[in-house]
Amino acid sequence: MEALKLLILTVFFRPYVFVFLAIYLYAAAKNIGPRRAVLFTFIAWAVAYISEFSSVRNGFPFGLYYYIPSTKNKELWIFGVPFMDSLSFTFLSYSSWQTARVFLPREEKFAWKTILLGAFLMTLLDVVIDPLALRGDRWFLGKIYYYPYPGPYFGVTIENFAGWFFVGALTMRIWKGVDARLAKNSRPVERVPGVLSNKTGLLGPALYFIVLLFNLSMTFWIGETRLGLTGVALFLPVTAVFLARVKRLSIS
Repeated sequence: MEALKLLILTVFFRPYVFVFLAIYLYAAAKNIGPRRAVLFTFIAWAVAYISEFSSVRNGFPFGLYYYIPSTKNKELWIFGVPFMDSLSFTFLSYSSWQTARVFLPREEKFAWKTILLGAFLMTLLDVVIDPLALRGDRWFLGKIYYYPYPGPYFGVTIENFAGWFFVGALTMRIWKGVDARLAKNSRPVERVPGVLSNKTGLLGPALYFIVLLFNLSMTFWIGETRLGLTGVALFLPVTAVFLARVKRLSIS
């Protein structure tokens, strides 16, 4: 009962996370099917949770950091890890994977190129997310974690970014195996469509850029202009190439 109460409190305490989650679930249900969406959500959350559970104890794979239990009475925590934190990896990994598929439309949806690009895009998103989260006491996230040994990128460690790449690639690789088994046992009508084969195909990539805009906006809002401009500079070429790719795919 206490866990259910904290879960409900989490929804109200972190509404932006659940807005992103709702968009993700709608997009995933439309593009990979409701059953696959549920399975992907569990896999992505489990990989992220195990990784965070490990990192705060032994430093793998994100490097060593510690959560500050200041919100334990306001949101759900699971054995020292805020639920909303590992839950966020569900829509971050899905939207990154779907964005990679737009960049590499000729590749098979689970080709290694697509998986590695998806992991890279998720890591690139974290270049904006984690420095902002580290400054959570200056906006409504709150101060939720810290590094015992601050890193060189606005306080974030290089190990953290390596961990994000590892978690993104591992999630997509596990999902590749699960999806292959589902496809083997599925009826023909359950075949998964291509990322741009229907009107909802761009919802995943759209979510990727919505998350980016949210984090960039909060970065500038708290007065971190240099950090914000760095993020803009990194994503301008990515966005330009993405839009050009979408335009080309729409014409062809």
